[in-house]
Amino acid sequence: MADLKTASLDEVSRPMDRVRRVLPSDTASTIGLCLLLIIGTAALLAPWITGYDPNQAEPAVRLQGPSGQHWFGTDNLGRDVFARVVYGARASLGVGVAVVLGAVGLGALLGLVTGYYRRADAVLMRLLDGLMAFPGLVLAISLVGVMGPGVWTVIIALTIVYAPRVARVVRGSAIVLKDQPMVEAARQMGAGSPYIVARHVAPHCLSPIIVQASFIFSYAVLGEAALSFLGVGVPPAIPTWGNILSEARTYLQQAWWMAIAPGVFIFLTVLALNLVGDSLRDHFDPKLRRSRK
Repeated sequence: MADLKTASLDEVSRPMDRVRRVLPSDTASTIGLCLLLIIGTAALLAPWITGYDPNQAEPAVRLQGPSGQHWFGTDNLGRDVFARVVYGARASLGVGVAVVLGAVGLGALLGLVTGYYRRADAVLMRLLDGLMAFPGLVLAISLVGVMGPGVWTVIIALTIVYAPRVARVVRGSAIVLKDQPMVEAARQMGAGSPYIVARHVAPHCLSPIIVQASFIFSYAVLGEAALSFLGVGVPPAIPTWGNILSEARTYLQQAWWMAIAPGVFIFLTVLALNLVGDSLRDHFDPKLRRSRK
């Protein structure tokens, strides 16, 4: 019986050991993950937390300060600012997640292709360098201007802006990996290039991809807020942190709370993502781990 219990405990501990090896365990990452968990949980439970419709206007209570009934006050139309900020987290974080998936997927694919195939590198990387030559916000505004405002337009525009960054990082790792003994051995055994890329190169690029994903998430949240603030992003009918800030700029002197709440949420989200990203970078980089020790 003791052997069976020991074996079962070992089976349970093995997945936990894998998680500990992947996730950093320092204080900064813990704080960042807790902040993200709180904000993400609030966004998911918005209908049960707020108790107000974020788009329901009540002119009788417009521009009222924070109170027990309206925690973050009301805006120029009498809408509950707390409800709009919490519901806005759904849209802002949703855009961030979609951009991360799109930019990481597209960027990783382009990075593997350009890093392993030299002919593709000569063409594709020049195109990606051309995209990276433009400031990210300017390029995103241009793309949204061509495609028209909308949630998916913002996602596509930000994906195109940030995918080249992932591609460049993955390309550098792929160039190093394709000359490793394991790749040479697979090539000598008759393995095809697609199999080698999928089996031996791509798995070893996961570490830089994970780090880039955390930073792109924060860039995407800021990018969506900037586009919506400028009026070229998500339509005003959908509450996002950028849209709330855009409406609040006219009432900064008489209703400062309209801008404070979404600004604080953006700050905490980006801070949390950067804390996690820095910890992941230090965790996956042996040189940084040794320097800290």
